[in-house]
Amino acid sequence: MAVGAAEIVREPYLVLHKDPSSFKDVYGGAGDTVPVECMRIYPAGTKAESVIIFSHPIGGGSFLPLVSALARGGQHVIYCNTRYRGNDTALIMEKCAADFGACIEHARGRLGYKRVILGGWSGGGSLSLFYQDQAERPTITETPAGDPYDLTKKALPPADGIMLLAAHVSRAITLTEWMDPSITDEARPFDRDPALNIYDPANPAQPPYTEDFVARYRAAQIARNRRITAWVQDTLADFRRRGEQTMERAFTVHGTMASVCWTDPAQEPSDRRPYTCYLGEPRIANDGPVGLARFTTLRSWLSQWGYDTTHADGLGNASRVSCPVLVINNTADLACTPSHAKRLFDAVGHSRKAYRDIQGADHYYIERPDLLPQAVSVCRDWLEQESLSG
Repeated sequence: MAVGAAEIVREPYLVLHKDPSSFKDVYGGAGDTVPVECMRIYPAGTKAESVIIFSHPIGGGSFLPLVSALARGGQHVIYCNTRYRGNDTALIMEKCAADFGACIEHARGRLGYKRVILGGWSGGGSLSLFYQDQAERPTITETPAGDPYDLTKKALPPADGIMLLAAHVSRAITLTEWMDPSITDEARPFDRDPALNIYDPANPAQPPYTEDFVARYRAAQIARNRRITAWVQDTLADFRRRGEQTMERAFTVHGTMASVCWTDPAQEPSDRRPYTCYLGEPRIANDGPVGLARFTTLRSWLSQWGYDTTHADGLGNASRVSCPVLVINNTADLACTPSHAKRLFDAVGHSRKAYRDIQGADHYYIERPDLLPQAVSVCRDWLEQESLSG
């Protein structure tokens, strides 16, 4: 069925699950009951045994062009918003997995779907891999901050397949590869090392960058992430020495949109427009209000953004999942550049995997809606090939 051929129904609903916590990390809510906002999107008058379930750490994708196109193309789709809908300031990835599990359990038990395929779009890709890894072999009993959170006792029904659609490798690695390494002191974020500041016209390192400069730049990005992690861990340890087991701190991370691929088109070559990023002008986005990890907390940093601490390590998670995996790379994507798709595909540790390029597609299919039918066709063909459709 072609994209646009079917009238679709949008059915919003709530899934409630119990999740006791010793402190609040989301605004409001009734005690230990967590509401997971979901929307089912499907062709009017149809029933199905298979459903594609999307989730993203901060959600909000139920009207994404690809989500709607899949439903118009004949698929049953559910979009699952985690408890952190629209705000990742205090987000804990382990709790996102629990919310995802509650939605999947409801889809199987209450809505009657026999087969579940995870739709891992953008940041939902690493969440899907993290979820499936723990659903197949649950091991986590505490968050990276050391707070008790036992995923081995949560309802995490394994999915039957994963589609990684314009996905990045993980929030932590993506942030690190975008961090501004010219910030060497978080207390003085605007005193920047000119030799590492790619937005400083006086920097002698100008594009096209040398291999030596890129290597030094990437090492400095990792070092900056690790310095923040060390400070976070020291701060939490100090609280606990004083008997403050649940004390938190919020903090700001400046300079988080400074990937060399945005100032040098020779890095991560693709069909994307050069000298820009998905948030506009990179130099402005670097210190703008919506950069990755701009506002965060101690616990959230370790769970979501810490290069060495996060459990949601898409590449590591991918190496352990056993279900079939489809990886789609949008070649004009301004957010998830080609190496992300290739790294994810290579990381999957079995042979039931497939890789496809959608030539000229942007991250959201907003600039090239004409390519949506091709993306839907690729997904449909893969589902049929893996006996996951119907």
